[in-house]
Amino acid sequence: MSAPFTLLTWNINGIRARLDGVLTYLAEREPDVVCLQEIKCEEKVFPRVPFMELGYQVHLNGAKGYAGVATLTKAKPDEVIKGFREPPPDSHCRILNVVVGGVRIYNLYVPNGTALGTDAFAYKLQWLERLRVELDANSRVDEPLLLCGDFNIAPDARDVVDPATLVGCTHFSPEEHAALARLLGFGLRDCFRKFNAEAGQFTWFDYRAGAFRKNQGMRIDHVYATAPLYERCAAVEHDAAPRSLESPSDHIPVLAKFS
Repeated sequence: MSAPFTLLTWNINGIRARLDGVLTYLAEREPDVVCLQEIKCEEKVFPRVPFMELGYQVHLNGAKGYAGVATLTKAKPDEVIKGFREPPPDSHCRILNVVVGGVRIYNLYVPNGTALGTDAFAYKLQWLERLRVELDANSRVDEPLLLCGDFNIAPDARDVVDPATLVGCTHFSPEEHAALARLLGFGLRDCFRKFNAEAGQFTWFDYRAGAFRKNQGMRIDHVYATAPLYERCAAVEHDAAPRSLESPSDHIPVLAKFS
């Protein structure tokens, strides 16, 4: 996309539970590309029509149960790839790779990892490495490439309330930081940090103990871009307004504007 565009990424924690709120938000903000994570439904039951009525083409990688991603585009994409390019297939639906207007956009729902030392944690680290290998084989750092979504990793101390309380926990372990650094080492930069270096700018808040009201959360939803897009990034916004909706997601939307 040589023209300016706005991208929205949002872990909605179940499309059927949040449909009205998501549709209202999209009608108000009108982003050009929408990347939703954790849609939690099969493709055949995803509510396509309301999004089509807003002018979006709907692209899905979903299955029964949790996980699942949806990418909505105002323009027709040149390519849509579900999951990793190379076998074996992923055990869950976590990637949708769409090219629109010459920009390749990876919509990602990175594995949670559950707990350090578990098979689920090993899967998370392997998943991130597998994605780096895919980028090395198929992309170039001088091309417009964007990775966005729920990374389930808070990159540094500014992105959590208190690092000391997270020792031995997922989302902030040295192993995850190393895996994320390895992925970003392809040539990706954090678009949010281009504009905001302050601590306490979170995108996820536990439902319990008044975490949102107390601003006790993590910044785990990210937009990363190669230099051609990073240079065009004009703003990144964490929009807390949807958290005040009835039955909100535990994540808030992140909007990135590109000139």
